[in-house]
Amino acid sequence: MDKRKKGSLLELRLMVVGSSGPSQFQLTNAILGREEFSKDIISISGSRKNTGELAGRRVTVVNGPNIYDKDLSRAKRKMELRRSKCLCIPGPHAFLVSFDMEKISPNDIRTPKLMLKRFGRRCLRHCIVLLAYEGNPESAVLKKTDWHLKELIENFGGRFHIFSKNWRDHSLERELLRKIEWMIASVGGGYFSSRTFQKAEASVKKEEKRLRKQMTAENEKAWNELEKKYLSDELYEQKNAYTSNVSAEIRAKAEMDNDWLRTSLARGLGTGLFVGAVMGALVGSIEGPGGMVLYGIIGGAVGGSAGGTAQVAIKHMEDRVAPPARLNFNSIFINRFFATPRP
Repeated sequence: MDKRKKGSLLELRLMVVGSSGPSQFQLTNAILGREEFSKDIISISGSRKNTGELAGRRVTVVNGPNIYDKDLSRAKRKMELRRSKCLCIPGPHAFLVSFDMEKISPNDIRTPKLMLKRFGRRCLRHCIVLLAYEGNPESAVLKKTDWHLKELIENFGGRFHIFSKNWRDHSLERELLRKIEWMIASVGGGYFSSRTFQKAEASVKKEEKRLRKQMTAENEKAWNELEKKYLSDELYEQKNAYTSNVSAEIRAKAEMDNDWLRTSLARGLGTGLFVGAVMGALVGSIEGPGGMVLYGIIGGAVGGSAGGTAQVAIKHMEDRVAPPARLNFNSIFINRFFATPRP
């Protein structure tokens, strides 16, 4: 059962959903006011989270693979949907569903149904249609002939906003923030939640607890090092900074990898094993019962192996598509204490 929950609006959690092409990445760049995604990126295979400000308001922006991305397997698509939910817990304040204004197709009218299928009932009440426009967005108008575009917007409650593909154009960012805040207020001032978002939150918290327990010895060592170097108020500040950074690193790891995501991966491998076994048995049936058993075993092994290989290949593909993680203060601060001691 889907629920709307109230939460602090000091920071807005925005889940950007793209149909196809680069529009969702152009939108993320426009929201953050920086080129987080290069202009050449038209799809990503792994979910990502970025933080920044929109018209002075702190925001967290989550991107996942495009809805109509045909290059991803069903298992991979399901896992990334789960991961995007983990990155946006306890739930998004708004879904920003992006399209290229000049490339809307009748097929895009199916998007609201796909949103309901992926995120649950009532999610459409938290959605705004975002239209990427090449020129000045203030001069863009909806034409009478764009019946499929108008129908699409109506299916999302009539809420839409036109933004510039040039992320340096900040002329309408305050208007976008105002529309998002108005929509949130119209549904009671809370964020969207559902059983799957609650499952994601529980899984992340469970993984955080596991990681904290695993790092107990390292944390104690780091605190001892701090006590040797600092005194009084400065020691208090350093301990607070260390604790805050460790918590952030643990949260980031738990959001990207936890039991819920590992279960999804295991099911994908199991499907490969099953399909391989069935196909092998069918081929082996030509040679009789003995052939069915033999080829079934071989097919299962190959299918399971192929599933595992596919996941490894996907991981490498993610590394190529997404830019490498930047070295941040958190990593520098923590590695300073977790480095291997000298003999």
